[in-house]
Amino acid sequence: MNSAKALVLTGYGINCEHESKYAFEKSGGDADIVHVNKVIENAKILEDYNLLLFPGGFSFGDDLGSGKVFANKLRYRLYDPIKEFVNSKKLVVGVCNGFQVLVKLGVLPVPDFQQRVTLTANDSGKFEDRWVFLKINQRSPCLFTTGIDYMLLPVRHGEGKFIAPESELNKIKEKNLVALEYVDRQGKPAGYPYNPNGSVDNIAGICDESGGIFGLMPHPEAFNMPQNCPYWPLGGVKEAMGLKVFKNAVKYLTVNF
Repeated sequence: MNSAKALVLTGYGINCEHESKYAFEKSGGDADIVHVNKVIENAKILEDYNLLLFPGGFSFGDDLGSGKVFANKLRYRLYDPIKEFVNSKKLVVGVCNGFQVLVKLGVLPVPDFQQRVTLTANDSGKFEDRWVFLKINQRSPCLFTTGIDYMLLPVRHGEGKFIAPESELNKIKEKNLVALEYVDRQGKPAGYPYNPNGSVDNIAGICDESGGIFGLMPHPEAFNMPQNCPYWPLGGVKEAMGLKVFKNAVKYLTVNF
């Protein structure tokens, strides 16, 4: 059995589970797609995995805000099992809607189940579907971005604007929990459309202090082969950058589990 095993949650409007499973397995791990209700019925399922992946999509139609209903379902039905999973130093990653779930569940930036930050409506007032340039914070403890300088990934969201009270934002920055930022083609901070949603300080993703819990709005699982990228025909794209995130996770899990 592979030592890197991911449980990819699905159900209620999640729609990126198959891409996520494919990307993780292409990176050398094993992954199973499991409906959240099956986990609720038998939380011991989590013991068979060392990575919990919250994919993108539109859970519960985003009717009460992106990720809010799904986060509440987890809080009231899987609080103890998820808390135990997090405390066991296993890995957790949330992409797009999954990121929204993690912050509203209170697992990021601090895994104490107290919501400190949020993701809200894009400044553009519309759904943004584009490729973005990302600068990686080399001082971040994020295990998923180790050894990566920059990435080019797609975003597709209507509520991706990261905001936080000034006190929380200062803590996040002081501890280098900002894992990646939106930048322009020259790697410099820039406004729209390079920052597709208006996130404060161009924040595209954050981690916790351990580096093992990671949330980001861009979709690494959607760049799983060079041909995914619109710039590939120009000859400058030689690798699937999104797989680097999953390869880092597989490497960590293989060594530590």
